[in-house]
Amino acid sequence: MNIAMIGAGNVGGTLGSRWAKNGHKVTFGVRNLGDAKVQKAVGAGGANAKAASIADAVKGSEVVVLTVPWEGTQAAIQSAGNLNGKILIDCTNPVIMGAEGLQKGLVLGHTTSAGEQVADWAKGAKVVKAFNTTGAGNMANPNYGSQKATMFICGDDASAKATVKQLSDELGFDTIDAGPLTAARLLEPTAMLWMHLAFACGMGMNFAFKVLKR
Repeated sequence: MNIAMIGAGNVGGTLGSRWAKNGHKVTFGVRNLGDAKVQKAVGAGGANAKAASIADAVKGSEVVVLTVPWEGTQAAIQSAGNLNGKILIDCTNPVIMGAEGLQKGLVLGHTTSAGEQVADWAKGAKVVKAFNTTGAGNMANPNYGSQKATMFICGDDASAKATVKQLSDELGFDTIDAGPLTAARLLEPTAMLWMHLAFACGMGMNFAFKVLKR
């Protein structure tokens, strides 16, 4: 599968390099090809990873993964070019990064979500919300003993969600379909709970949510 990662930070670099190691062709779409974090992500991905401009990365992709901070999301989508018909995985949370931004919380919610806003900006894309409810460390390794961390996804296109579930399962997550894209209004506060526990409550980042079934 040809995957374009928009962004090569903690989340983008981790997801992209792992998928590249699994045999997918991964292109990190970035503004600065020489940035150290970009080179690190490409190096970690090995022979199946490379970097290009955002537009060039998206052009040859089947799946586009949006991993930039919220304040840069609209501009990144605009830089991507034509997203019509492509699967767009939205990993964003509508929060301004940094201690003050996390204290203020979500800048969207209740009647909409970042996922729905992304779908409005990315006309024609098949948007699936995923990889937003936990940290990059769990994306690198979602296993806790014999248990797999849960990854929630949601979206309006069943075929797109099946592809994203496959990509999530490949990483080792227990992937759960949470329903239509409007469920992003629930998943984004779930992400805030994870961040609150990790940083404000001092739990650190070495924990994950798990759905238990009886």
